[in-house]
Amino acid sequence: MLEARIEKHFIDSADLKYQAAQVLSKPIAQATEALLACFTNGCKVLACGNGGSAADAQHFAAELVGRYERERPELAAVALTTDSSILTAIANDYDFNQVFAKQVRALGSAGDVLLAISTSGNSANVIAAIEAAHAREMTVIALTGQKSGSKDGSKDSKPGGKIGAMLQETDVHICVPHERTARIQEVHLLTLHCLCDGVDAMLLGDQETL
Repeated sequence: MLEARIEKHFIDSADLKYQAAQVLSKPIAQATEALLACFTNGCKVLACGNGGSAADAQHFAAELVGRYERERPELAAVALTTDSSILTAIANDYDFNQVFAKQVRALGSAGDVLLAISTSGNSANVIAAIEAAHAREMTVIALTGQKSGSKDGSKDSKPGGKIGAMLQETDVHICVPHERTARIQEVHLLTLHCLCDGVDAMLLGDQETL
């Protein structure tokens, strides 16, 4: 029984990735181009999210500053989820919803990119970070999911929740067509790897992975 349950996780994850490939390939390509423009103009990426999405933000920054699969010059990326002194000071002195926005206002500039990750599309501190990024004339790449409602029980009228409704034409929305958090996060991780691979391919030339 337990083995069958485990096998179902693998099958469900694989099925979603197969179904999402065509839906997400275009926005992922657009996001890759936005990242390339950012880096070639000497700008940087700021990344944020909560819980598992915070881990994804840190993972993405690590792949850019270090490397993905090929050696290349370091790319400027900062995860806004890692400095415990900044996070706790802002949460204590102001409000937890401002923990990312204040960092965006401090570090962000026109031409930079904000990678905003929220499986529900309704994370208040990520929404505030997007508002701050727009005020700084930054491009936003939003990774969300297609959940049926928010924590307060209200229904979202647009995929990606409140984030999906607030994005501008110059932003990129990568919305996983699923409601389950675990499945959304699995596709988010694959998406981040696609972005890293795409940036490397565009900077270093296309190369098949052995």
